[in-house]
Amino acid sequence: MKKKKNIILFVSHIKKYSIDDIREYAKEHKTKLRIMLICDIAQDPLDVEESCDIVLRVDFNKSHKISEALLPYQDELLAVTSSSLEKSIPPFAKVIPNVPYLKSPSTDSLAWATDKYDMRRRLKVHCPNNIPKFTRVKDNSKSEVDRIIKKIGFPMVVKPTNLSASSFVTVNYHRDELELNLKKIFKGIDKAYKDAGRTEQSKVIAEEYMDGLMYSIDSYVDGKGRVYHCPLVRVKTGKDIGHDDFYNYIRITPTGLNPESVKNAQKVAEDSIHALGLRYTTAHIELMRMDNDWKVIEIGARRGGFREVMYKLSCDINHTMNDVLVRIPKKPIIPKKCKGFSAMIQKFADKEGIISEIKGVKKIEQLESFHSIVQNKKVGDRAHFSKSGGKSIFNLFLYNFDRAKLLADIRRVEQMVEVKVASRETVK
Repeated sequence: MKKKKNIILFVSHIKKYSIDDIREYAKEHKTKLRIMLICDIAQDPLDVEESCDIVLRVDFNKSHKISEALLPYQDELLAVTSSSLEKSIPPFAKVIPNVPYLKSPSTDSLAWATDKYDMRRRLKVHCPNNIPKFTRVKDNSKSEVDRIIKKIGFPMVVKPTNLSASSFVTVNYHRDELELNLKKIFKGIDKAYKDAGRTEQSKVIAEEYMDGLMYSIDSYVDGKGRVYHCPLVRVKTGKDIGHDDFYNYIRITPTGLNPESVKNAQKVAEDSIHALGLRYTTAHIELMRMDNDWKVIEIGARRGGFREVMYKLSCDINHTMNDVLVRIPKKPIIPKKCKGFSAMIQKFADKEGIISEIKGVKKIEQLESFHSIVQNKKVGDRAHFSKSGGKSIFNLFLYNFDRAKLLADIRRVEQMVEVKVASRETVK
């Protein structure tokens, strides 16, 4: 008897709301879908593993072990995907050769989308007007500093090519600042890669600083290169609110941009997707709007962080299942209009140190726009900036059908929440 293909294979990680999205779709369409999670044997257990139908643990460094674990299920696999975490992409690329008859992006395109330097080189060939000037930084020697200053100029951004969440990302306005930041990054980058579970060679790039408004967009691309866009998301970074850090402080969707501007942003996103040769995947593209021009900050072969919740709240988009559908392949389901506005806030402390007090979090739950909150830090924990590899104090989701009311509640959150960090002198 022929087995039914109904297993969705997630590599390395899966979010609880992704599991809920799949269960909801299966119930709505009266079909059975099973969720399989394959993880490395060295990976810590996930809280959501009990909610999955099948969990496999293998040594990702041994391809034959991956193949051996998946062999009993080959005739039942419907699609293979990864999570919204950038660190899930390298193990995803290792699994792909072992599921040869599933639709998936090529391992080369995944490599280009994961390494910011290789990504820039591909974009330079296909759409050079969409990217800033860039160069690889080999070391922090005087001659190398001279070279990158001459090529890029100030201000410039320096960052690793394979780390996420703005780790080690700095803006440099003069030589002294650049030399200090390069010294820090080359001192700690190898450890940061190891701590993040990255197996690639550590690399650093310098690029022209783009002074504009940041946006992002998630887009689905099928095997023929057709692209289907989700709504744009406006992003404000820690830098925008006066912090010396590049974490994404707040995301809001949909935006108030006019249709022509949205169309231009989508065109730049599509050019980037095609430059990397992405197919059968969701792409997450970060963009900078400078006057009427759009530039690419970076592109990933994955769903954007927290987009499953935001797109569902504002537009009734089942982002997880659309990511699966485009891989089957079927046309993703995107409503023509959104019903309201959603926002996601990541709160970081104003300075690093031991958290002595967190005020106002309970009051947030009384707001009209409140949806949910996940608190990552408590009193007594150490607060670190995102660029130092730290986690947010909390992640907050808001929703309102009225954009003005949503913005008002965002302002209330900013006024009522206070995180106090003890100075070193007062820490015992």
